[in-house]
Amino acid sequence: ELLLNFVCSAKARNLSLKQVLLFATDIETKELAESIGITVFFDDETFGSMPKAPAYVYADPNFTKMMMAKVYCVQLLAMLDYDFLFQDVDLIWFRNPLEIFHNTSHPWHNFDVYFQDDGNHALFYSPYSANTGFYYVRQNDRTRYFFNSLLLAGDLIAGTHSHQIALIALLNEHASLYGLKTKILSRDGDDFPGGYHYHNRKAWMRGFFKNEYDPYIFHMSWTSSKINKRKFVEQVGFWYLNERCIDKTLNEIGGTANTCCLAEPNVVCHYRDKPSVIPCKDSRPIDKDKPSFWD
Repeated sequence: ELLLNFVCSAKARNLSLKQVLLFATDIETKELAESIGITVFFDDETFGSMPKAPAYVYADPNFTKMMMAKVYCVQLLAMLDYDFLFQDVDLIWFRNPLEIFHNTSHPWHNFDVYFQDDGNHALFYSPYSANTGFYYVRQNDRTRYFFNSLLLAGDLIAGTHSHQIALIALLNEHASLYGLKTKILSRDGDDFPGGYHYHNRKAWMRGFFKNEYDPYIFHMSWTSSKINKRKFVEQVGFWYLNERCIDKTLNEIGGTANTCCLAEPNVVCHYRDKPSVIPCKDSRPIDKDKPSFWD
C-alpha cells in the first residue's frame, strides 16, 4: 500500500510518473503497479526468493534480505550507463525531484552521487550519514565501479544487517581512493525532509503545516515498521489510498488499481505526540506520557 499511496499522491498533484521504473520482488506487486500505469521490471530468478512478508522491525531477517534487492536494481542501472534516482516507496513527492538534479546551473551540479541526510549521525553511519532510501546517481566510471563494489559486499550487508552501513563504508573508501564526489542533502535544509524532521524538528513540522516550506519530497524514514509508517503518513495528511485497496491483490481489488486513489488525503489521528496536520490531542501518545504536538 505504500507503493500505491506514492502513486496516488503524485497523481493528486498532477506529477508525471512516466520516468518511474519499479523493481518488483513478486508478481502480485508487478500486477498492481502495471494496472495503475507504472512501468515494472520483474525477474523471478533474481527477485523471486525475496520475502513477501514485511519487515516487522529494523534489521530483522526479512529486512536484511530485502536490502539485497536494493543492491541488485541499482547495479543493473549503473551498468546500463543511466543517470538515475533511487527511492523507497515510503516517500511523497511535492515537486519532481529530478528538476534539481538536472539543473546544470545549480551550484552543486557536478557531484557523482547525492544522498538524503539520514539525520542519524552516530559513529556507525559516519562520516556521511547517507540515507539509502533516496539518492541520485550520475553515470560515470566512478559510480559504475562503486555499485559493482556494493554488489560484491553482500557479506558486509549480511554481517551488519544493514545495507546503509555497508554503503556508507564503501562511500568513504571510494571517495578516498577513487575520487567519488559525494553530496549529502543536509538534514538542516528544507528541500529534502524525512524522518529526522518528523521526529526531531517540531518547529520545522509546524512551519511545514503552515506552508512556510516548499520541499521536493518527504521521506517517512526513521520508522520501526510499515504499520507505523502508514499511521504517521495518515496523520500528516499524505495518505491518498482508499481503504478497500489496502493489503489486497489486483484480483481482490477488481482488476485495476486506478480506482484506489483518493482526490483528497484521508487524515486520521493516531498519536497526539507526533506531528499531525490537525490537532490529535484526544489520541494516545506513542511514547509514554508525552504531551500533544500542538501544545
